[in-house]
Amino acid sequence: MPTSSFTHDQLLDRLAEVSVRTGLNITPGQQLIITAGLEAVPLIRRITAHAYKAGASLVTTLYQDDETTLARFQHGHEDSFDTAAGWLANGMAEAFGKGAARMAITGGNPTLLKDQNPDHISRVSRASSTAYRPAMERITNFDINWNIIACATPAWAEQVFPHLPAEEALTALWNGIFQASRVDVADPVAAWADHNRTLHARAAMLNDRRFDALHFTGPGTDLTVGLADGHLWAGGAEEAKNGIVCNPNIPTEEVFTTPHCARVEGTVSSTKPLFHQGSLIDGIRVRFEKGRIVEAHASKGEDVLKRILDSDEGARRIGEVALVPHSSPISRSGILYQNTLFDENAACHIALGQAYTKCMTNPEGQSEEELIARGANHSIIHIDWMIGSDRINIDGLKDGQRTPLMRSGEWV
Repeated sequence: MPTSSFTHDQLLDRLAEVSVRTGLNITPGQQLIITAGLEAVPLIRRITAHAYKAGASLVTTLYQDDETTLARFQHGHEDSFDTAAGWLANGMAEAFGKGAARMAITGGNPTLLKDQNPDHISRVSRASSTAYRPAMERITNFDINWNIIACATPAWAEQVFPHLPAEEALTALWNGIFQASRVDVADPVAAWADHNRTLHARAAMLNDRRFDALHFTGPGTDLTVGLADGHLWAGGAEEAKNGIVCNPNIPTEEVFTTPHCARVEGTVSSTKPLFHQGSLIDGIRVRFEKGRIVEAHASKGEDVLKRILDSDEGARRIGEVALVPHSSPISRSGILYQNTLFDENAACHIALGQAYTKCMTNPEGQSEEELIARGANHSIIHIDWMIGSDRINIDGLKDGQRTPLMRSGEWV
């Protein structure tokens, strides 16, 4: 069934326009670098057209392909899995340093690598994360305007809707993307402006309260997350350090901040599966002591989870905590997208690894050691996983006082 009276091509064009105008807010003379799969060509062509209409000086797209990615793991020599295209990563970092905007289009097969050697996957991930760290720091520090959107693909649709014929599954996935991205309404740009106001009001309330910590309770969860010294809550459109206001994620339903990497205590269980680089990790259960995961289990993919945790010292600590109501549109849809961009906006979540220093007061001029002392975690990874549901309660803690924030997954 169509999501609205608009045709598929009209909705695709609207998604492209929103990604450029609201997601990136491209400014005249700015370059744009896009990464995407081959199936995204129709969407990329529309994004490129809207970017040039907005004044972009150059749009460059770097294409990826699931089959060639898979070929590496099937046929690559043993010593090849520690190799990354550092020259490409350096070029992207240089471009971002000169002001280029960044767009990533997600949509690959979420279980592409499920039958491949977990050690090879881990080594490739570590090499890639290390090589791309200078470029990624431009993003995690919010130096530039950036945006992530999604493109439906047959392989992804088959995973999300396995009981539907291929064509119907692809249509259903596109409809879910269009609805979640708020492009199936009369004025998508205005709809995003309204939504941003709601998210900003939530973030402002939390910034006014200045909680020391959050306490999550529910089945398998009794977790206290201390918040970084001088933390800031954010959500929706934000101003990057280059002065451009952008919406990094489309869709988004979260407000989020930087936790203190040494002040997380207790146990927590995942409420949705995590799909990471083609592998399924489900039933995650971990225990924190002094901010560090000291015990970790999973009903599926435990070996992959433990390899992630061994990526570096910071991989066992968290760099983000985010609050999302259980009644969010993505949660109400009942669709498990098997894609972090969507699934993280269906539930409260935490992220292993690198912190967003933009969610801290006055990070400029501070060394990495000074930011870590304030609580900002440092790692080559940043992986979100979901811990919220309609059975989770959250309290804000400050000066020994407890304030209810969420009950049964909903804002109080």
